[in-house]
Amino acid sequence: MKIIATNRKARRDYEILETYEAGIELKGTEVKSLRTRGCSIEEAFARIDGGEIFAYNLNIPEYEKSFYFRSSPKRIRKLLLHKREIKRLIGLTTQKGLTLIPLKIYFNDNNLVKIEISLAKGKLLHDKRRKIREDIADRETRRELKKFNKAR
Repeated sequence: MKIIATNRKARRDYEILETYEAGIELKGTEVKSLRTRGCSIEEAFARIDGGEIFAYNLNIPEYEKSFYFRSSPKRIRKLLLHKREIKRLIGLTTQKGLTLIPLKIYFNDNNLVKIEISLAKGKLLHDKRRKIREDIADRETRRELKKFNKAR
């Protein structure tokens, strides 16, 4: 599995509840662009329209060597999921505060472009601060345990 792009802000800003692997409907030059230049998913999100899931603000730059089949870098792209997964996501996203956020884009073992989307709930500012405090405390305790074990 070759990872093309990851959304590091997603884990900081959202509480990840479930993850799904989906295919992306792409044009040929977009796949070539992903192979050479990658993409940006920091501002991307997914939305359900008419029983289908679409990715918005997924920035795949134009392939430089193409002159005829160019597409817009931030065009709306359809995500490919099973119908039962889409129905489940429709039911879950209608609940207040839940959204679909892409976590990473990658090439799987068969060289197909896949996107990992997550059902997420936004974190509040005090939740983020508490998480930072917990991480610092864990890091300090691991450091002290390491010193203690070396001293033995």
